[in-house]
Amino acid sequence: MTDSDIPWLDEQEMHLWRRWLRVETELPAALGRALGQTSDLSMQDFETLVRLSESPEHRLRISALAEQMHWERSRLSHHLRRMSARGLVDKQDCKEDGRGSFVALTEAGMAALEQAAPDHVRAVRALFLDGATEDEKVVLGRVLDRVLERVAD
Repeated sequence: MTDSDIPWLDEQEMHLWRRWLRVETELPAALGRALGQTSDLSMQDFETLVRLSESPEHRLRISALAEQMHWERSRLSHHLRRMSARGLVDKQDCKEDGRGSFVALTEAGMAALEQAAPDHVRAVRALFLDGATEDEKVVLGRVLDRVLERVAD
């Protein structure tokens, strides 16, 4: 393939792509700052607690949680160790096969999530949703769905 065969981004596409890269970096950072102002949770803590709260019995195999979060298992294990030391989660052995481990949401973890969630939702609205009309939200949802279909594992 020669350079002339490469479908380079035009000016509008380049602008859109660079805006996306900025949003991808700056929105999570802003949400993390907002979360840190009203709780002791990081965005990674919050995501972990949300995923556990939405799981049956408020627990998941560590390998399944790592897959859901697109994290290396070793990275997640280190993170869970820190969260466990703070009483937010509890590591449990898997009695069914003896090899795997579960991570479970503790009462303190659920309380931290319930305390942080209202302010987090307000920040999501203020930083992401409130700037768009209902029609724009529908279009954005469709575009994001198509992108997710292409990148899904």
